[in-house]
Amino acid sequence: MTDSAFSFLRQLHPYDALPDGVFRALRREAMFRTYPAGAPIYALGEDLDGLYVIESGQVVVHDENGHQISQLSRENSFGERGLLKNGRAVTSAHAQKDARLICIPPGLFHKLRADYEPFRRFFDRSGKAEAKDALSDFDLTRVQVETLMVANPVTCAPTMTIKDAAQKMRDDHISCLCVVEKKKLTGILTVRDLSGKALADGLPHDTPVSEIMTPYPRTLPPSAIGSDVLHMMMEYRLGHLPIVAGNKLVGIVTQTDLTRFQASNTAGFVADAARAETIEDLTTVTKRIPNLLVQLMAAGNRHDVVTRMITDIADVVTRRLLTMAEEKYGPPPARYAWLACGSQGRQEQTGVSDQDNCLILEDDLSENALAYFEPFAQFVSDGLNACGYVYCPGDMMATNPRWRQPISTWREYFQHWIKNPSKEAQMLASVMFDLRVIGGDASLFDGLQTETLEAAAGNSIFTAHMASNALTHQTPLGMLKGLATIRSGENRNTVDMKLSGVVPVVDLGRMYALQGKLAPVNTRARLQAAIAGEVISQSGGRDLLDAYDLVAQTRLDHQARQIKAGKAPDNFLLPADLSAFERSHLRDAFVVIKTMQSALMQGRGVLG
Repeated sequence: MTDSAFSFLRQLHPYDALPDGVFRALRREAMFRTYPAGAPIYALGEDLDGLYVIESGQVVVHDENGHQISQLSRENSFGERGLLKNGRAVTSAHAQKDARLICIPPGLFHKLRADYEPFRRFFDRSGKAEAKDALSDFDLTRVQVETLMVANPVTCAPTMTIKDAAQKMRDDHISCLCVVEKKKLTGILTVRDLSGKALADGLPHDTPVSEIMTPYPRTLPPSAIGSDVLHMMMEYRLGHLPIVAGNKLVGIVTQTDLTRFQASNTAGFVADAARAETIEDLTTVTKRIPNLLVQLMAAGNRHDVVTRMITDIADVVTRRLLTMAEEKYGPPPARYAWLACGSQGRQEQTGVSDQDNCLILEDDLSENALAYFEPFAQFVSDGLNACGYVYCPGDMMATNPRWRQPISTWREYFQHWIKNPSKEAQMLASVMFDLRVIGGDASLFDGLQTETLEAAAGNSIFTAHMASNALTHQTPLGMLKGLATIRSGENRNTVDMKLSGVVPVVDLGRMYALQGKLAPVNTRARLQAAIAGEVISQSGGRDLLDAYDLVAQTRLDHQARQIKAGKAPDNFLLPADLSAFERSHLRDAFVVIKTMQSALMQGRGVLG
């Protein structure tokens, strides 16, 4: 193993927990391998050479049905499932980008699991172990207590009898009561108090809780951070920690809350979705997504990281539904590719997402084969709707026969839209330029995407119309220095952070991709590619990227606040909820976006 690989692995968990002597033995036995982009690493059913750890590059893993289940990068490991089963690969893997891998031989892998608890826990595939070690995605040092706590905890008076207290805990399914007198916290009563003091000592049922409670317990303010909770619980062996603002009880954090926080990582979501046996199982996964969004934002993650993680879950849910459909209706009679467009296609899903999808089928399929995909698509779409990805209001779904066609028909669609850029054609092309394969045979789409980009970029009339269409969504800039808000309706006095904030940049990114024949579909990736490819200037591009980050981050912060308050998330931000400083910066961001819209209009001779 090289020195750089040695240093990299030494800082990576669980290898950082190994004794020095053991790690030196690991260094001697581990193998270092490189794979160019596209090269296979192992195939399904092959004997595995060991556990792989990615030092650099990118690796894609597919399941036994050929569905992509993971896209892995630096610090990720893979191959352990097969090693823990019978030593044979239960997936296939190849390098998506040039990859440098560390391979730990099977014998050494099993020995480390047997001898060292941190190593064993890390690779334990039970749900309990996964939840226990899920802290890697979330840093308690970056999370405020107000995010972890349960607000408005259940309380009782010090005069309540221990019998009534026990019944209240049972009925409310809780493990403690905060004892309050004259709105001030005076004590805490736990199940442990009831069993260890009341029951063990045979106290009468009418004993007041004041006699067995812990008086004036330790507390923390809402401004404390998650590690403060953890450290106090460990130091004083606490299972419950009241949160007090001034003299007022505002919440409580329990060990269960910490466990739930640690377990709410995308790896756990993906694993649960991939193992789901029914649509009901999948819905239990997706119902947890709003809480995941809150915690990802609280942990200080960037908007594009959060939306990518949330989209990854939608992708896995979709692929699981595709597999369920194949099990229900039998093996597909023809090759197909299931694609997502819209926010899922761009990997930009938030707490509010409908479904936008389509099916590309191979050519020359029979009528019976074509008929197979009608109930197939309906099953998947219904399943997505049940999971919270509601039906597309515009019927942009594979259930619509128009969007369930052989590849030759799709090629005709794109050619027609490019040659005849009507309003509908512009709208449809805008949607379809955001397509991304989720499941099935990706090769059905590869050539079509390249052809379409070439044809569209070479048609000046079409690109002019597309540029004009990209300017239909205007930023919410007022005549003076403020923000222009919606003037009427239920969302009066708010700013639509989607249509007036994010969508204008999405449209710009799509135009830059068209102009530069750029392959990325994700908006941020498009902007970065446009800068690198000199489609836009370095200075203008960087400003636009910063503006987009601020607008998108503000949108997600807004949704997280709504979810924490027990509301359904939306895109309508009340400017008054922001500080003057935040409003000023948000307006500056909209100015940048408006400037880039104007540059597009002038540079392309936009029609209309």
